[in-house]
Amino acid sequence: MAKKFPIHPKHPERICWGCDKYCASTDMSCSNGSERTPHPVETFGDDWFEWLQASEASAGSVAN
Repeated sequence: MAKKFPIHPKHPERICWGCDKYCASTDMSCSNGSERTPHPVETFGDDWFEWLQASEASAGSVAN
């Protein structure tokens, strides 16, 4: 079962978010160790989850 994905973690830069393991950025077990996967808050900002929900809602209304 997948872990619950944190929406607003305290220190997203300390963790690799590439899989359900959430490894420390210095000890990634599923990657080649060259780069960590950033949390969406690092890429899209603090309102990333609201933006995602709005885009999914608009995509759902188009499909119907």
